[in-house]
Amino acid sequence: MTTTPTVLFVCVHNAGRSQMAAGFLRELSGGSVEVLSAGSEPKDSLNPVAVQAMAEVGIDIAGNTPKVLTTEAVKDSDVVITMGCGDTCPIFPGKRYEDWELTDPAGRPIEEVRPIRDEIERRVRQLLAEVAPGEVAPGAPA
Repeated sequence: MTTTPTVLFVCVHNAGRSQMAAGFLRELSGGSVEVLSAGSEPKDSLNPVAVQAMAEVGIDIAGNTPKVLTTEAVKDSDVVITMGCGDTCPIFPGKRYEDWELTDPAGRPIEEVRPIRDEIERRVRQLLAEVAPGEVAPGAPA
């Protein structure tokens, strides 16, 4: 019996970086990974430029809503990827933690968000290869 790994992406506003990462992992894993995202200080809505950047690569995150980071979400996750939330993320033993230093796309034009999106995709692909080897969905964006 195998268990589905759970990955939590956390950034401050849960409106850009963490939502893009979650979108890529959902798409690329084809359901082999449970994907969560949250923010330490979530905004009311997603960054429209992040939504646009993801739509350009065929991933629709427009219907997502920023969520507040909870202790339960961290506790339920096998891997926690932080993106600038600092020390606000609770730490539990036995979890894998990574901090991805990525530029915040907030307030940036699409030309500056595309390279951020592409770096997030690269890191998500690497993460997927580690947590669910051989599970990239057929037809997933390359």
